[in-house]
Amino acid sequence: MGSESTVSPILANLAIVAVFASLLVLTFAELPRADALRAFVYDHGQHLMLLVAATATGSSLYYSEVVGFVPCEFCWFQRVIMYPLAVLLLTSAITRSRLGAQFVLVLALIGLGLSIYHYQLQMFPSQGEVCTGSAVPCSGKYINEFGFVTIPFMAGCGFLTILILQVSQWRVGNLYRRWTAAE
Repeated sequence: MGSESTVSPILANLAIVAVFASLLVLTFAELPRADALRAFVYDHGQHLMLLVAATATGSSLYYSEVVGFVPCEFCWFQRVIMYPLAVLLLTSAITRSRLGAQFVLVLALIGLGLSIYHYQLQMFPSQGEVCTGSAVPCSGKYINEFGFVTIPFMAGCGFLTILILQVSQWRVGNLYRRWTAAE
């Protein structure tokens, strides 16, 4: 246990807080007097998604390149989804354009599905080894914060947060279109 022992609880808490914060944004954006929140979500929702994707990407690189954790097969699959998502969102931010919701939704849903499957492999390791070609078993847990937060759990939180933020931005955009059409 080296530097990961101080970073892992921070990242575990951050993953959980991000999901709950995005759920609050989704919920409170529906309130009648939440104009400022709706405007913020509409204008900066993809920047928040970029922040989540960049944090997830940086965290996975930290664990593999600094701490020395060797990613298993399903960790690689999740990276294959998260890294391009981060690049697409960064490109969108740099060009000041909106990335189509369908791209974000598809990538986040696939990533979330992979994370859930990987997490259940860790929670129920007796179902047999799925990652037979990998040097690292997919049921192994490098991190186990609070007795349930593992790396696939944190990745799943990242994908879920991005998914919720995209739905929030889509919902706010629909509200704006409906209200401006009624005027």
